[in-house]
Amino acid sequence: MRFQTSFKSVVLVAAVLTSLTSAAGDWPQWRGPNRDANVKDAFVPGTWPKALKEEWKVTVGVGHASPVEANGRIYIFARQGEDEVLLCLDSVTGKEIWKSTQPISYEMHEAARGHGKGPKATPVVSNGAVYTFGISGVLSAHDAGTGKLKWRREFSKEYPKTSPLFGTAMSPLVDSGLLIAHVGGHDKGALTAFDAETGAVKWSNNADGPAYASPIIVTLAGVRQIVTFMQKDIVGVDFATGKLLWKLPSKTQYDENCNTVVAYKDLLIFSREEQGLSAFRLAKQGAEIIPQQVWNNKDSELYLNTPVLQGNLLFGMTARQKGQFFAVDADTGKTVWQSPGRMGENAAILNLGGKALLFLTNEAKLIVQPVEAKTYSPVVQYTVAASPTWAHPLVLGRRILIKDETSLASLAIEGR
Repeated sequence: MRFQTSFKSVVLVAAVLTSLTSAAGDWPQWRGPNRDANVKDAFVPGTWPKALKEEWKVTVGVGHASPVEANGRIYIFARQGEDEVLLCLDSVTGKEIWKSTQPISYEMHEAARGHGKGPKATPVVSNGAVYTFGISGVLSAHDAGTGKLKWRREFSKEYPKTSPLFGTAMSPLVDSGLLIAHVGGHDKGALTAFDAETGAVKWSNNADGPAYASPIIVTLAGVRQIVTFMQKDIVGVDFATGKLLWKLPSKTQYDENCNTVVAYKDLLIFSREEQGLSAFRLAKQGAEIIPQQVWNNKDSELYLNTPVLQGNLLFGMTARQKGQFFAVDADTGKTVWQSPGRMGENAAILNLGGKALLFLTNEAKLIVQPVEAKTYSPVVQYTVAASPTWAHPLVLGRRILIKDETSLASLAIEGR
């Protein structure tokens, strides 16, 4: 009898642990499971409805961090008053499951006060934990099931400043038991690998201060590496050791490297200020890795936007003409189409499983664009909020979750 009770307990514990490990259909981090903004299981109706139906709406706080989802739970990181708050919500009802609050004092740079003091970095859920990176550079790990704090790190003893000029914005990633985050601030910081379970430092690369872009992991030139922007360069560092493998200068006027690198075949696609959109291939020359430019597109320079891929087409939003959507051939760099200008300062873009594209502008316009269209020809446009929408939307089957200035809303797609 004792054995049966113990066995049942083990099974129950195993079931709980399994439920807290992100499932295949989850959206557990910045731009999704593969950091490519591809929503593989999205519902795309044959005919889009004239309006989206609001299912629920909850006040969550100020900030641009995107909501993430794992195992039927939504995690959203925001500021309420002078506190940074991590909320866990039921994905169907929006009801609060737990809430973790930490007082964080922060003074926003005058040039970015319009964006508020809320966190900009998107949380990441992995192996039963949810990790946050606050606007002032505080790195935290919570139990995803209970909200209990597992560990917390702040870096005022290591660096003169703990966040870049306009606040921490890079979204950390977790892989192979390591949490990757660029800590520190303007002119001095370190791309660092932490033990995801304990927060202990495993390696650190202190070449430069952090930028506002987020890292990706690729295997190129025979090396598994982290590719990301730093304050003045774009770099590749060895995933296992943090050793610098290569770099390209990427100095901007106001130290604002913001776009996440896109990996396509053996190419890395990104944008540098006044240099347009470019693709580079990493070539092995002896012991060195040399980035070699394959193509350059001057028409489609990025600022805040990170593009998405469908087949050989790259869809994004250039900062030129006060915001233009574009499609570029990812093999050649040639422009396929561009939209009219004045579309907005930024847009979050999702690929709905190769069936359609969603463009969410910072002015709360949600635009549906056919993937196969030869020109910019949206099939429908919705106004989805009454305040700015800088965070990426979250698509869960027939629902789209929109984070505006202070709220998170679930909007249902009622088409067929």
